[in-house]
Amino acid sequence: MYEFWHESLFFGTLLTLAAYGAGVWIKEKTGSAVLNPLLVAIVLVIAFLICFGIDYDTYYDGAKYVSYLLTPATVCLAVPLYEQFETMKNNARAVVIGVTASVVTSLTVVLIFAIIFGLDHAGYVTLLPKSITTAIGMGVTEELEGYVPITVAVIILTGILGNIIAEPVCRIFGIKEPIAKGIAIGSAAHAIGTVKAMEMGKAEGAMSSLAIVAAGIITVFGASLYAMIF
Repeated sequence: MYEFWHESLFFGTLLTLAAYGAGVWIKEKTGSAVLNPLLVAIVLVIAFLICFGIDYDTYYDGAKYVSYLLTPATVCLAVPLYEQFETMKNNARAVVIGVTASVVTSLTVVLIFAIIFGLDHAGYVTLLPKSITTAIGMGVTEELEGYVPITVAVIILTGILGNIIAEPVCRIFGIKEPIAKGIAIGSAAHAIGTVKAMEMGKAEGAMSSLAIVAAGIITVFGASLYAMIF
């Protein structure tokens, strides 16, 4: 059985797509925000690998092709941004202030928790890019000499959590302005959160897409500065 998985070139890709498809189906059937398709897919893939005794390297040999699509998929988020260009232009000040505040808050919270829990420098810088898209976050962590695999995991978990709690948080705090919702979600939960923003409305999706790019750029510079603090 091991030889079969090992020799199947696209085994990892097929397993990943099947698990995500199952996650989408489960989400549609249950309607539960907790059962995020990506979270369900992760659980299913891990369970499958454990049940059949397949090591991660064997899985990744066939799944790496999916990661090649990460950057193009992120670029595609520019489409709703283009469609809402006038809205963005008319609210440029709010976008800049909102995204900057979000990035500074994220970096400061990581710094505070690093001090509280006594993280070493490598562990600290690993968490700094937690709220930006994986394509940018991996580069930031690598440049700061952190642990790239952990950064990827933290970014995914941040996105999933943001996707799940975005609507409840906006409802609890009475946030009704579409632009404010989009900026908050995109800055805090990157592409995975943007999926939820797009479900909430076109303006939310466009602003969230913009926030991903802006937050990524600001974090690249901000993380370098914060890395020198601790």
